[in-house]
Amino acid sequence: MSFNTIYFTVMVVRMAPRLPLIFLLFHRVSSAGWDVSYSHSHICALKDSSVIMSCTYTYPTGHQISKVFWTNNPVKGEEHPDLSEDPEYSQRLQYLGDKQQNCTVRLSHVTQKDEHMYCFRFITNRTDGKWLGLPGVNLTVTDLQVESPERVTEGHNVSLTCKSSCALTDRATFIWYRNSQPLTERRDRNNQLLLQSVRREDAGRYSCALHGHTYISPAVHLSVTYAPKNVSVSITGSGEIVEGDSVTLICSSDSNPPALNFSWFKEDQSSSVGSGQSFSALQSGRFYCEAHNQHGSQRSDAVTVTVHRGAGRNVFVITAASGGGFIIIIITIIIVIKIWFMMRKQRCVKTEDLTVKQISDEDTYTALELKSMTSDLYDTLSTVHPRPPGDSCRTLDPKHENPSINRKMLQ
Repeated sequence: MSFNTIYFTVMVVRMAPRLPLIFLLFHRVSSAGWDVSYSHSHICALKDSSVIMSCTYTYPTGHQISKVFWTNNPVKGEEHPDLSEDPEYSQRLQYLGDKQQNCTVRLSHVTQKDEHMYCFRFITNRTDGKWLGLPGVNLTVTDLQVESPERVTEGHNVSLTCKSSCALTDRATFIWYRNSQPLTERRDRNNQLLLQSVRREDAGRYSCALHGHTYISPAVHLSVTYAPKNVSVSITGSGEIVEGDSVTLICSSDSNPPALNFSWFKEDQSSSVGSGQSFSALQSGRFYCEAHNQHGSQRSDAVTVTVHRGAGRNVFVITAASGGGFIIIIITIIIVIKIWFMMRKQRCVKTEDLTVKQISDEDTYTALELKSMTSDLYDTLSTVHPRPPGDSCRTLDPKHENPSINRKMLQ
């Protein structure tokens, strides 16, 4: 009796472990063979680009695939729509897989509205032969933005960064543009553009893109600041200034930011003789200006203001600093003065000839001037010829004048 009891107990102990083993094998069989595997669980794609979601699937032997499709944002207990039948996707979604094991799909011209979870679903010829690959692929769509300082000082280094809201899944090769023109010199490192020893020519509007993509980021302006350069003095007004007037000198420069402080100097004086962008010169001398901004200053070449005295008055003659310009102006003045004297002389000679001719053609007349009212005094009789109107050119020769004839009347 005791023996049987012990035997029975032993049998129970040996048989107990088999029950769970049989149950586990059944669970694996019921789920074995159904699977969807995605290459990426998350994809970050550039706006307006094409996205490829790669995947493979398996199903139990004995099933035949009757339908395959992609859906998005699946909800448990609801129907899963086929995106290829959705008007928003039908023209942009292309199934690249097959009905054996490849379930890859391409989605073109993606935008922020396409940010969803995408899943592959397949249906077999059996009633219970349906499978949805959860979780699927999460798609994020990003644009590009250039991150750059607003300004940089000439001679310094600056780095521009092409940024996206998420790390791009595909390996990206960046392209940089300045003023809509691609930069031929490759100075980029990953998604950065390095500008060393910046020059004024580096200023402009910068944008970036990815090689092989049409999307270009919005442009960002980079300003390059620098000290005044190409400082020069220009002269306004006539080249000849009457004494008492002034000539205006204007100082100009190329600088960023624009120069706001200007100083004027006379070469023979150590201190400033004026300030402001314009300066009124009242005396002879060589004048130059200095333009200033927060990055430095530069002086111009000097211009010459010369005072010439003549004809009873002072005349300002403004000449450039260069010797060639001075000589040309002096020669021009000499020629003008010489022509003026020649014309005046010629006019006076013609007037003289005309006067002589008139005197020879006219009759003389006699004027009797009574020196006294008494008869016993002498009267003076003069032969007088008319003269032309006042002529300031010259006095007629004595040979053209008739001498006065004094006659003494008989007592």
